[in-house]
Amino acid sequence: MALREIAFDTETTGLDPFKGDRVVEIGCVELINHLPSGNNFHVYINPERDMPEEAFKVHGLSEEFLSDKPKFAEVAQDFHDFIAGTPLIAHNAGFDVKFLNWELKEAGFPLINNDLVIDSLVLARQKFPTGPNSLDALCNRFGIDNAKRTLHGALLDSEILADVYLELIGGRQTSLILSEEADLGQTIAEDGTVSLKRAPAKQRPISLTSRLTEVDITLHEKFISEGKVESLWLQYMEKSEMIAESESETSQ
Repeated sequence: MALREIAFDTETTGLDPFKGDRVVEIGCVELINHLPSGNNFHVYINPERDMPEEAFKVHGLSEEFLSDKPKFAEVAQDFHDFIAGTPLIAHNAGFDVKFLNWELKEAGFPLINNDLVIDSLVLARQKFPTGPNSLDALCNRFGIDNAKRTLHGALLDSEILADVYLELIGGRQTSLILSEEADLGQTIAEDGTVSLKRAPAKQRPISLTSRLTEVDITLHEKFISEGKVESLWLQYMEKSEMIAESESETSQ
């Protein structure tokens, strides 16, 4: 079964929906098995308010440009249908989810399930603890072309994020992953704090057969003994022999 994910981004009039700021653009890029499918969702939204100069400098969306665009309530159904039940990827996800959940609640739609949200900023900080981990910095680190990103734009940023996310989870080698049970589950609190939930590591039901031959073991033991080295390898071999003897006695 194909794995569906959505990389998304928003642009807003400010920093806090509880103080009157609103979403003005949503961009979503669908990923199938971690790769863009070409099926995107993109919409500009009339925030029904003025556009602060500080916000305009970030995304370049003016009050005049947005005046004839649909209100959030008019696009809420299409947006909800596009993302429903799908893992969502965002950079600094707490910010975007906080805004979208405010808008969804006002429009009378179910809120985004935080258990489905993956914060690429958290992933980046785990992979590169010393940073920097902004989207632009990660593009530079991974050699991703972001030359068109002169202003923030939700769809363009989502496309870039999709490439960054792919690199964060293993680059072009993700197809080698044998299970879809990745340790990417995260929880976002109301204040935007994100915590990562890791899946328990799976143990092999049967140990792998040793590749060492009796000749290899004999030659290595001779090397260690002649060098008079206190080796952990000898302790390992003694322990292995004890386990083998124990298993043999149990099977009899």
